[in-house]
Order: sequence, then structure tokens, then C-alpha cells
Amino acid sequence: MDTNAELTFIDILTFITDELLQAYRCSNGELEKVKAFTDYLERWKDDISIAKLKAVNVQFESDLDWFNVCRPLSLKELHGKVIVLDFFTYCCINCMHVLPELHNLEDKFPIESGLLVIGVHSPKFENEKVTANLLSAVERYGITHPIVNDSRCTMWRALGIRCWPSLLVLSPTGIPMLLLMGEGHANFLEEFVGAALSFFKRLGKIDNCSLPIKLTSNCQPASNLLFPAKIARSPLGRYAIADTGNNRVLVVSSRGLVQHKIGGHQPGFVDGILTAARFNNPQGLVFIDENALIVADTKNHALRKISLTSGMVETLAGTGLQGNDRIGGRLGHLQPLSSPWDVAIFRTRDMDMSFHLDERNVPEKTIVLISMAGTHQIWGYFPEGIIWWKFRKFEPLCCVSLIGNGLEENRNNSYPQNAAFAQPSGLAMAKDVLYIADSESSSIRKASMIDGKVMPVVGGDRNPLNLFAFGDIDGKLFNAKLQHPLGLTYNDTNNRLYVADTYNHKIKVIDTLSNNVTTLQIKGQDGSLLNFNEPAGLCLDADGQNLLVADTNNHSILLIDLVTLRSQSFSLDFSQIASTSETDAPQCLLKNLGNQLVRTLPLHFLKTSSINFRLRLSPELNFTKEASQKWILKTVGQFVKVNPSSGTLINGMCNLEVQNVQSDYLSEHSEIFTIEFILNLCNSNCCLIKRIYVSIISAKTIEDYIPIHDVDIQID
Repeated sequence: MDTNAELTFIDILTFITDELLQAYRCSNGELEKVKAFTDYLERWKDDISIAKLKAVNVQFESDLDWFNVCRPLSLKELHGKVIVLDFFTYCCINCMHVLPELHNLEDKFPIESGLLVIGVHSPKFENEKVTANLLSAVERYGITHPIVNDSRCTMWRALGIRCWPSLLVLSPTGIPMLLLMGEGHANFLEEFVGAALSFFKRLGKIDNCSLPIKLTSNCQPASNLLFPAKIARSPLGRYAIADTGNNRVLVVSSRGLVQHKIGGHQPGFVDGILTAARFNNPQGLVFIDENALIVADTKNHALRKISLTSGMVETLAGTGLQGNDRIGGRLGHLQPLSSPWDVAIFRTRDMDMSFHLDERNVPEKTIVLISMAGTHQIWGYFPEGIIWWKFRKFEPLCCVSLIGNGLEENRNNSYPQNAAFAQPSGLAMAKDVLYIADSESSSIRKASMIDGKVMPVVGGDRNPLNLFAFGDIDGKLFNAKLQHPLGLTYNDTNNRLYVADTYNHKIKVIDTLSNNVTTLQIKGQDGSLLNFNEPAGLCLDADGQNLLVADTNNHSILLIDLVTLRSQSFSLDFSQIASTSETDAPQCLLKNLGNQLVRTLPLHFLKTSSINFRLRLSPELNFTKEASQKWILKTVGQFVKVNPSSGTLINGMCNLEVQNVQSDYLSEHSEIFTIEFILNLCNSNCCLIKRIYVSIISAKTIEDYIPIHDVDIQID
């Protein structure tokens, strides 16, 4: 196929997809949507304009590495399946956002129904081409569908794919039918796939056979850690570790004695006591004081606070669902966030022009700075009201965008809203300067906390649109090259900034006075050069003499002597902390949340059950007409599937389907799931937000299958 034909093919597919999207968005009701999909699928029989699409030969090269299957797959042998090809690169935050959408799609349409999702890894960075690194990412993200490592991007180039992520839908005969670029197409894709499966099933073209799916795993943690990310130090020298793969936070002494395990192995979004709380891939964290932590709960799209004094976890900002707001300004619990990746603390005086008798002792107020990777910005959460830049007033408990316009660029600027970032993933505070690891531009940058001005430090390119200026070169400013750095820590005694140059598997140090970066030649105890594996976080000890490094893909923490540059393992001692059971945690939660209810249902071990929730309001209450009534799953038992995972109440009702995936493990009193209802209510005097938690527990099974269960909840 010549170049012109490639361009014509992709242009035609993009054009007709846009036509369908427009018809879908303009449709009034389900009947018009069904007609739009049917007309689109019918035209494939006769429309001459898609002849070029029918001539496209989509095939994988024969020598590629595959994951989650017993053998390489060929698209020819997959005829009879509607196939979604997910062109992704594992560094990309937008690609990460698509993964839960695809997971939900696969849950609704399993392979036996005729749908198959295949991830086509088309790497941006050199490091991502390595099969072992991709395998770690597949495990880290929990991807279960087949993945092929197209390390040379052969299919990407042959088809003319233009961006990550791109979803290419193939008909059961292998003809490209649809091309969706970017994220945010979940509902449309789900409805299109449903229509396509029905359409081709009527034509007798759907194959309902299974496939040789086998989850690939090479994960052998060297400790109790699993893909650890950021590390933070408290004022008195203890550490907090984001044990990301285990969905928890560990607080440890300076010698490695584990003092607190917060969260559990299963992901969730639950506030409450430390053992009952749940996180989902926490990445960044920072101590506010000796006994309080702020956590960037990345996959929950939330900012959480851990109080070691009260023994409680609370949500400061975020709703548990991904947002796309690039302005913000709402109260924290109402403000949607998008993949917060790291946090830092900045303290400053209020600029309210108040008179103080002693200007030297004016109290400072705390601002939580957030690297919002999903919207390519720096946000702030304000525990207290404050007047700050250019006398702008920030209300107490609000969460708002501070720096960056939301475009994915490496743009420095004197005006904070004209600057742009590319997936900022690491933060380090230095007096009145915030250092930023801008991972997708492979650069380190800084922002003034006096006026928001953004300036370069090292790496990247002068051209703000060039996000491919990566490498492994020591040097100054733009002459230096990094590769997807994720972690930073600052030493204010010598003005040095330490960098986890993640995809170069190295630790580097920047002289912030000269903007010059050099690689640390770190050695093991035997004197050989140390091999890191995608280190993602680092932290200085209280004396600034040692550096703790999260060697992420090696599932370990290393302690580096900055004088000798020798490393040793920072071992964790779990012996003095009680082991908590995953199934016990929800029971603890029931005792500590005032709006927590529990229902026990006789669910069948082998068959799917439907649970209908009906919320009834007392006579003096009404649902606020202008506001939506939402619900979200907070926890799900290890051996069950619950669909969907979130939604909106319709007339005070919602429906969930529950399926046990390993019947031998579902026993009496097992927690099935916990659901949170977020209700906007009004009475004659005021409007309020009420949160209700309902835990479903399994009762002793019965022989007669009851397919539908009704759960009525009275709201007073």
C-alpha cells in the first residue's frame, strides 16, 4: 500500500467515524441511536466509498512477543470476532484512562459473546520497547486481555495511526469499521459494540468460541512490596511508602520497622479507620506534620488524608470518578480530579493586607500542590481560605487549577495559565520554588510560588511541541537529556535536586544553581554498578546523607550512601504490626461510619444474580431536581464481579449484576461489595449532600435459585 493510500484509508475511516459520532450525539432517545448504528453497519454491504477499507490488510508480524495468551494470535484465525485493537504505549496517561473502560467493555461482552480486545503496544520511548519492561507494566496495570509488543510500531505505521490511544474496531471478517482517537468514548464504544455484535450475529458471522487466554506473570516480589512508587519523610525522620501495587500506604520507622499498614491488597475507595480504608494505586504522598499524610490516590482520582492521630482516612478532593475539568474551584469532595500523581506542601502568608503588630510572626497557611497528570496541570487544594497570587481569593477546602492550560506541551511562560505541561508526575518543594518532573517531555522544570512563572531546568527541547526530545545525556539545560523521569527530592543544604530518571534506570543529581545534571555512579555492596529497574520515587533521610530509592520494578527500597555511592537494601520489618484480614475490614467499617448499612443476601454460588436498590425518602425530603444522584462501588470482594461499577440513580433506583468467578471461595458471611450513594437532597429549609454506604454480605446459599434480589433503603 503506498503512502497516499494509507493516508486516504485513515482519513476515510476518521471521517465516517466522525459522522457516526455526530449522529449519535444528536440522537433523541434509544430508537434514534439504534437506527444510527444500524444504518452505519448496513452501509458496509454496498457503500463504494469504503472499498479502500475492505482492501486494508490488518495483520501482526510473526516474530512479536505476546502476553496473556498461550500462543501468538493471527487475525485470520480470529475471523468471527468483533475485534478492538487498542494502540497504546504504557507511559501514556490517556492510555491508562482507557484501560478501565476496556475492562468494563470486556465484562459486558466476554470473548464467548464475540468480542475480543487486543492491546497493540506501540512504544514511544526506547525503554518501552523492551519486552520485560512491558511485562511489568501489564502486571502493574492489571491488564488481562491479549497484548502484543509491536516494538517496531510496524502495524502503527502500516495503518497510519496518529496518536495514543487509538481504538480500531474490526468487523468479524477483519475489515476496519471504526477509529476512535483519545479517551472518553466509553459509552459510545459500548453501544456500538453491542449493536455490531447483534448485527453480525443476525448475519451468522459471529464465532462464540473461547480463546487460549492465560495471564502472563513474571512478578516475584523481593519483599512485601509490589511496584512501590513515591517515598516521603516526616519531620522527625520516619517514612511513608506508596506500596502502589498493593494499593496501600506503609508508614515505617527510620530503621524500616513497619508501624502502620493503611489500605489493603484489594483496590477500593473507602474512608474510615486505617485497616478498613481502601486506595487504588496510590502514587504520591507527603507529610503535613508528623502524624498526618496527604496521598495522591491516582486511580481513584482523589486526594486523601491519613491521620495517624485519629486513625482515620478521609477524602479531601475528588469524587472517585475521573474528571476532565481544567479549571476547578469547587469544594474538594465535589471537585472531580484526573489522575493526581504526586503532592507537595507549600506554606505562605496570607496576602489579605491585614495589619499585624509583629510582622515577623504572621502565621503561614498550608497549600497542597498536586501534579494532575491526567489534565497536564498543577492544581492546589486549600485547607484554609487564603488570598494569594495577584490577590486572588481561594475559598477554604476548594481544589483548583493553578498552573498550566491543560494542553500537553513543554511550554514555559511567565504567566501560569499560559504555561503547559506534559503529564507532570513528580514534585519537590524548595523554599518558594516547585520542581516538577514533566515525564512526557522528559524534562525537569520549575515554577515560582511567588507568581507562578514556569522555567526550564534540564532536559526536553526549546520547541514546546517536541515531546520526543529524550535520551541519556548529562549536561546543562536543553543539552541534557532524560527519559520519562518520575521522581524528585530536594536537598536545601546544598541546592541539589535528585532525580529518578525512570526509563534510563538511573538516579541523577541537578545543581539547581547552574541547571547542570550528572549521573550518580551507584554501586552495590560487591562494588559492581547497580542496575535499577524503572525507579519511580526517592527521598533523602533526615541528615541528607542517604537517599532512599523506590526501585519500582524490582519491588524494593534501596538506601544509597551519598558519600560513598554504595547501596544496600532498606529492609522492611512487618513483625510488630498485626496482620489484618481482607474480609474482616468491612466489619470494622460498619462500626465506624454513621451512614453504613449492611444487608445479607442468599446469592447463588454459580449463577449471576441481579440486585435492585430502591431508595425511599421520608416525606420531608426530596431529591434535588437540578443535581444528579450518583452511586459508586467502594469495595468488591476478591472472587466476584459486579457490573456496572458506578452510575446515576433513576427514580431513586439502580441495578447491579453480581457473578461469582471462583465459587469455591464464596462462603457464608463473605463480603460481596460495598456501594456508596451520593445523594443531593432538599427539605423545606435547605439542601444537603448525604452519603450512604451499603455493604452486601453473602448468607448461607439455598438450593432454589433466586435471580433477582430487591434491597429497599429508607432515607431519613
